[in-house]
Amino acid sequence: MSKITFLGAGSTVFAKNVLGDCLLTPALQGFEIALFDIDHERLQDSANMLNNIKKTSGSTSVIKVYTDRKEALSGAKYVVNAIQVGGYDPCTITDFEIPKKYGLRQTIADTVGIGGIFRNLRTIPVMLDFAADIREVCPDALFLNYTNPMAVLTNVMNTYGGVRTVGLCHSVQACIPELFKSLGLEKEGVKAKIAGINHMAWLLEVTKDGVDLYPEIKKRAAEKQKEKHWDMVRYEMMLKFGHYITESSEHNAEYHPYFIKRNYPELVDRFNIPLDEYPRRCIEQISKWKKMREDLVNDANLTHVRSHEYASYIFEAIETDVPFKIGGNVMNTGLITNLPREACVEVPCLVDRNGVTPTYVGDLPPQLAALNRTNINTQLLTIEAAITRKREHIYHAAMLDPHTSAELSMDDIVAMCDELIEAHGKWLPEYH
Repeated sequence: MSKITFLGAGSTVFAKNVLGDCLLTPALQGFEIALFDIDHERLQDSANMLNNIKKTSGSTSVIKVYTDRKEALSGAKYVVNAIQVGGYDPCTITDFEIPKKYGLRQTIADTVGIGGIFRNLRTIPVMLDFAADIREVCPDALFLNYTNPMAVLTNVMNTYGGVRTVGLCHSVQACIPELFKSLGLEKEGVKAKIAGINHMAWLLEVTKDGVDLYPEIKKRAAEKQKEKHWDMVRYEMMLKFGHYITESSEHNAEYHPYFIKRNYPELVDRFNIPLDEYPRRCIEQISKWKKMREDLVNDANLTHVRSHEYASYIFEAIETDVPFKIGGNVMNTGLITNLPREACVEVPCLVDRNGVTPTYVGDLPPQLAALNRTNINTQLLTIEAAITRKREHIYHAAMLDPHTSAELSMDDIVAMCDELIEAHGKWLPEYH
């Protein structure tokens, strides 16, 4: 019996989408769905929820709960990762509150920036433990990483974990639908080419019937910028740098040095930037969980409609050899020629029986590659810190981050990093 293992299966809502999709996919019938999480209560919640979907869908898959990670992984053909190390309380709170003391404000803090660096530093050791288990008990498994920070963790699993890994993010799928809906344009029949790095991939080309749609997109975007709306940062980046970015404005506000600035507080209001947005979302999600739990876990008649998550479509394409196209995060083996080869990039990929095959992109427009490199610098130094356990590389990663370096002195960056290392305590390995 083929096996799909889900690490972090206590993420019940996400498990519903990814594994509920698998239960509805004809090519995946008869598979074992192996669930693992360190939170045993949430793990059982997800199992109950999936068994309800199994019953209403008539799926022939088998759902099994594991409390031993190596047993959960043993013999897996596919592994899905959706963990969060340290959770909202205490780690996300720490990532926001200590930088705030130094005058450094954030919105999401899960990709680069000071929050992204420390989320990486506490997650990488856990991921490398996963990799050791996978090499031992399912060395040929395909590892789908949904955990942020996407680029760094996918890079680490491929480069240091020795595990065949592709990183998956919703931002590529959502790019055209969200942009076109916002501007009142019809998306049917549109052809698009997207590539770059995760959360900062670029809509390089967008055409319909051979006609370039960018002039009309920019014209409508410029008009829309005259009033406040939810996507002002991305529109501003497009109008200044020439191309639209895949990930949201609240994310991109903290990836660049132009928007969240103590000396220009009016920019936050002008571009409608939601500071401390991620903690707000966490608090809201926690407060809603009780009601959601009733709806998801205790509904014996729970049904599911296949979502747009890539995972089940990837598995289906491999099992059936019917090709499927995704935007995937993979190592830059010469795919984007003006970004570093050590970087993880987000490019179009073809999936079939051969697995996930990335496509060649070539050079990005020089200004876009330059913006990507500013974030890649911090990503690569964060990996260096995690692998060597040298504290100085944590400082380097933070000092090279565009937003952090635009706001703080080098001495303050070092002091802030030291305070964060101390506060995270058991969540971090020892740095010398």
